[in-house]
Amino acid sequence: MNLQGKRVVVTGANGILGHAVVARSQELGAEVIGLDIHFDQAHPLSAQQATVDLTDRAATERCFATLGRIDVLCNVAGGFAMGETAYEIASPQWDAMFKINVATTQNAIHGAVPIMLAQGRGSIVNIGAMSAREGQANMSAYCAAKSVVMRLTESLSKELRTKGINVNAVLPSIIDTPRNRTDMPDADFAKWVRPADLSNVICFLGSDSAAAIHGALVPVTGLS
Repeated sequence: MNLQGKRVVVTGANGILGHAVVARSQELGAEVIGLDIHFDQAHPLSAQQATVDLTDRAATERCFATLGRIDVLCNVAGGFAMGETAYEIASPQWDAMFKINVATTQNAIHGAVPIMLAQGRGSIVNIGAMSAREGQANMSAYCAAKSVVMRLTESLSKELRTKGINVNAVLPSIIDTPRNRTDMPDADFAKWVRPADLSNVICFLGSDSAAAIHGALVPVTGLS
């Protein structure tokens, strides 16, 4: 597996997983461009970076128009939050979860696919969730949003597979991040998915080694 000579765009590059995907892509030989709404100067990104609000379609479109060639799009931008019960329709979590998980993915795809179609080749890797394979209590907004990302992955794959573009997604369980450790201090962290391990799978799906894989939803669960 290698990404030698490829240009990889990573959304949500300022986050823990985003940093891991950027680093692994570079190790595999890629030129990487990281996109996010802001970048933490205390933990600088070791790649080119562009600041953009990925929930804003017009702003995202303008950003992608400046990027040039895109061989791989890694849609890492997203987030999780527990919500209220499913019957509390006034819950702000619905808008929040769809905005950060669905809108960011859709807008990045909207920006990248025309570029890939013109090139006749490309790979897109989205982030679903193992927990979204079925509904979970007090997680209806998150599960629904990630389920949309997963169905979008499958639909887009069927539309683009004959045009030289691979579209797949990873389905992580709990990712080992400082935030998750704080929120679940009594958990067995050794069973969680390390960002470095998840980034390996993401980079594989973006590589030519995965050229025959279309519409896959790949579980990445560690030992959980």
